[in-house]
Amino acid sequence: MDAALIAACGEPPVVARRELPRAGDGQVRVRVAATPITPLDVLCATGTSYFGTPATPYVPGVQGVGHLDDGTPVWFATGAGMRPGDGSMAEHCVVPYADVVALPDGVDTLVAALGLSAVAALMALTWRGELSPGEQVVVLGAGGVVGQAAVQLARLRGARRVVAAARSTAAQERARVLGADAVVALADTDTVDDLAARLTAACDGPADLVLDPLFGVPAAAALRTLAPYGRLVNLGSSAGEQAPFDSATLRSRSLRILGYTNNELDPVQRARAIREIADHVAAGRLAATHETVPLADVADAWTRQATGRAAGRIVLTMPRH
Repeated sequence: MDAALIAACGEPPVVARRELPRAGDGQVRVRVAATPITPLDVLCATGTSYFGTPATPYVPGVQGVGHLDDGTPVWFATGAGMRPGDGSMAEHCVVPYADVVALPDGVDTLVAALGLSAVAALMALTWRGELSPGEQVVVLGAGGVVGQAAVQLARLRGARRVVAAARSTAAQERARVLGADAVVALADTDTVDDLAARLTAACDGPADLVLDPLFGVPAAAALRTLAPYGRLVNLGSSAGEQAPFDSATLRSRSLRILGYTNNELDPVQRARAIREIADHVAAGRLAATHETVPLADVADAWTRQATGRAAGRIVLTMPRH
């Protein structure tokens, strides 16, 4: 079979031939249809993640969609790059049965694009952030897949108002199309005071919940929009590993800052989240900017995704035989 192969950490994958994998006890083999190139895939392949340096060569890909031998469409997860074993960027993949979730027909590519990013958005909003119907939500980093999913899922879960913050003009317009009630521009030159003022002006009164994949200045600014007992859930640090917020902001309103990672979820929680996401996709209620690229072009696609030159999430599609 054809597969993308990381020959050495820090290098993009190349297409190579691999033996067809065989399922062992408690495993199933999936005929892969589509698999996304995610930030986690890229990070693991650098050899600098907290999971350690993966043994090379290996097939990357922490998730994908495909079909079982009986034709059942499924989403599946792998530990590629985090623990020994091959991942989803191949024509076939072997995974534990517990990491497979049945899907509705016809949602392959979009569920692949959303995948664990949408799981993170959903569970950070609900399980960790305790979103209640009628609350106002601020979504930072609304241009990414997590942010795009969060804007839509907050609304689907009953938020009365969603305020999105994004950098590029295209991302801001996308947030409006996806249902944000107000959109705030982010810039590298933002100060906490200036951004807090813009976010506050965009909100209809104090916010209840902030979803934050950025940290840094945006997180510190967003904290100032929160009502008493408000929550900020952080699930990334693309704007900085440190945020300049002050003790008085936290104490004066008894705010909560909460961390989130998908690694906290057990297979049952993750499966429920994937099913909810797939049902929304099947009903046309959930979308994400993405492009499809054939496996043969994985090296260029990987480099574009890793360097931020892709218009959205890149999803690799497998050859059809």
